[in-house]
Amino acid sequence: MDFSGKYQLESHENFEAFMKAVGLPDDEIEKGKDIKSISEIHQDGVDFKVTVTAGTKVVLYSFTVGEECELETFTGEKAKSVVQMDGNKLTVCVKGIESLTELNGDIITNILTFDGIVYKRLSRRIS
Repeated sequence: MDFSGKYQLESHENFEAFMKAVGLPDDEIEKGKDIKSISEIHQDGVDFKVTVTAGTKVVLYSFTVGEECELETFTGEKAKSVVQMDGNKLTVCVKGIESLTELNGDIITNILTFDGIVYKRLSRRIS
């Protein structure tokens, strides 16, 4: 399954409660709640490069499935973790945030869970 492409956030559920739980300040939550982020994914086998643009903030991720990498949390903290892949699903846990990303056709569903709070994002391929 090839994740490569450019995806735009279409909808998200429980953004504010989740971001508050992970420690994002209220002003950042307010600024971010209506932003339709763009994720650009380049996959070459098990190697991934991901660029997420949300307003003026740009975050770059680079990882190899099954190998330790450094990822950034929503609060800007960096932590080491290992991304796993099973078919059309990527999973990772970073600083207590569990992430499941699933590709179905042109839709990427990302479900993030922290301390029992679930944040769901749906993004559609735009190129």
